[in-house]
Amino acid sequence: MPYHWTTTPRAPRQELQLWPHNALSAKGFAIMVLGFFLFASIPLYGLLGTVLLWGLLPFMLAATAGLWYALRRNTRDRQILETLSISDDLTRLLRQNPDGTRQEWDSNTYWVTVTLHETGGPVPNYVTLKGQGREVEIGAFLSDDERKTLYTDLLTALRRAKEK
Repeated sequence: MPYHWTTTPRAPRQELQLWPHNALSAKGFAIMVLGFFLFASIPLYGLLGTVLLWGLLPFMLAATAGLWYALRRNTRDRQILETLSISDDLTRLLRQNPDGTRQEWDSNTYWVTVTLHETGGPVPNYVTLKGQGREVEIGAFLSDDERKTLYTDLLTALRRAKEK
């Protein structure tokens, strides 16, 4: 799962880190772009030595460059890290966005509530934290099943923190 607790459940402060799943490694990226280039160039082999090759080659190279750009942009846009710290008196959520900006939210742990919005959110099974008069999303980039599991994990962690 693209999240994990960095502290033990019985520790005085629990910390959870969440990030988007990145299925394509650097090696996979290179294989994908090279494979696309090689397979896209197969139809051009029959045109070697003709003027038609020079008419079609720029389109094949533009498609390869477009694929490279799209995959790089996707990797850059998925550089998100959310860190949730839960102690007996304070719950804090920090979000590091892809552009380097940081968003922070904190509240007294006693008043924090976790809500699972099965419908009506930007994604199904949308998880939010509410406290200090604000409601913030957490883990919107996770899959449906991962958000459901996150919801139960957060309920358990907050219950433990409130019992201390």
